[in-house]
Amino acid sequence: MAFAVIRVRGQADVNKDIRYTMELMNLTRVNHCVVVPENPSSKGMLQTVKDYCTWGEIDEETLSAMIRTRGKIAGDKDINDDYLKEKTEFGNVEELAKAIIENDYRMRDVEGAKPVFRLHPPIKGYEGNKRSFRNGGALGYRGKEINDLINRML
Repeated sequence: MAFAVIRVRGQADVNKDIRYTMELMNLTRVNHCVVVPENPSSKGMLQTVKDYCTWGEIDEETLSAMIRTRGKIAGDKDINDDYLKEKTEFGNVEELAKAIIENDYRMRDVEGAKPVFRLHPPIKGYEGNKRSFRNGGALGYRGKEINDLINRML
């Protein structure tokens, strides 16, 4: 299982430990998204940035759509099946998405690919960027609902 993490809040008055953790995760700007594996160190990092990001379990369809539409390689070019056949052992984007979800591969392992997905702001906006998802906001853990948010942002 892999988590999709999206930065929701901006950069003003961020604690230096939280800022450092978000830099380690490559979440330097609002609406940036990264896919991290489910392991104890990632979960600890997510708890550190819970007041600035939202995350949940991403499914294969959403991840493959995100790679196709917002995945970039050096030179700001799109990732396509031909590039993946040439640079990786995967034949298409769906195979890559499945390997990433099963924690067998990472986006940074694809030669020349950028590990960050720069998404659009969500259609109809965030639910509120100061409260947790459980309390009607947009921050923190949201489970499978992350897929709906990502689809609104593609």
